[in-house]
Amino acid sequence: MTSHAGLLGHTWEHWHWDVEGKSTAVQLSSCQQAVYFHTNMLMESEGSAGVRGTKGFCYGEHYWEIEFIEPPYGTSVMVGLGTKQALLHTGKMQFINLLGMDGESWGLSYKGSLWHNGKSREYTEAFYDKSTVIGVLLDLNSGTLSFYRNGISLGVAFSGLDKVGRPLYPLVSSTAPETELLLGLRTCRLTSLQDFCLHVISKSLRPRVHIDSLPLPLSMCKQLHMTTNTGQHQTLFGQV
Repeated sequence: MTSHAGLLGHTWEHWHWDVEGKSTAVQLSSCQQAVYFHTNMLMESEGSAGVRGTKGFCYGEHYWEIEFIEPPYGTSVMVGLGTKQALLHTGKMQFINLLGMDGESWGLSYKGSLWHNGKSREYTEAFYDKSTVIGVLLDLNSGTLSFYRNGISLGVAFSGLDKVGRPLYPLVSSTAPETELLLGLRTCRLTSLQDFCLHVISKSLRPRVHIDSLPLPLSMCKQLHMTTNTGQHQTLFGQV
């Protein structure tokens, strides 16, 4: 994997690919870091397939890397992110750019185009090489999503992600049989006092009491609802 010298202040983050959040055409390694698409040798690819990361992001700065173990080919192989409502499978022989097909996801195709809300635009040169590493930098303070190729920044791809109002999850997708992608470096950085407060409080929450009853600003309560993803049934450690 590529080391990234610009990630000052980042610390290692622990998440992997979600066995419950994937297409039936996706297989995961035992460590849930390697992804294998359309591996059934008795049938060809049946459409676009995707998989979601286990962690959704609501605040702070997050960076992760995806390595293309084999050269990408076919209609679409993509890296990006989306809400929990982002589609993870098309089936019915629909070979499309899955990430960015609607307003629930944002994606970068190996052909160099960006996709969101069913629209595309050119962003960078295509990458066909084996072992290419694509870095993804999500900054929820500025609301931007940027990509890197082999450690070199490709610039801001999307903006306004701080306005989504829902957790954003890492995603990858492919239409091509035997596509192999490997999840590598995963880091995060809390860039504001509010980020630190949200991080500490969310780690200290327990079920039972309404988040809105906590003595916190309304904006932080809303962020905690998104962070915990368990609605109103939360309380601070030690409270009854």
